[in-house]
Amino acid sequence: MKQNYYRPLPECLTIKESEIEGLGLFAKKDIDKDINLGISHIFHVDFENGYIRTPLGGFINYSDKPNCKIFMTPDGYNLITNQKITTGEELTLKYNLYNPTKP
Repeated sequence: MKQNYYRPLPECLTIKESEIEGLGLFAKKDIDKDINLGISHIFHVDFENGYIRTPLGGFINYSDKPNCKIFMTPDGYNLITNQKITTGEELTLKYNLYNPTKP
């Protein structure tokens, strides 16, 4: 019987040391453009600055030439690839700390 396990990240991603800063998100396999990887930030009035980061939001590093973008939903932000990402490539996002940029 197959067990159901909690996975904080999609199966196509992993967290490891980054050349950009600390730890980062990396592709375990090729990921196509325009793939919704999941929720990166959740809105709630009780959280500092109005949101909390999920593992997707907490480990993605900044780049002036990002390969991902965020899409605002009523519940928070989703992380979406804006180009094809190859195996081993770090996922990046252009953001303002504590003020995610609206698409």
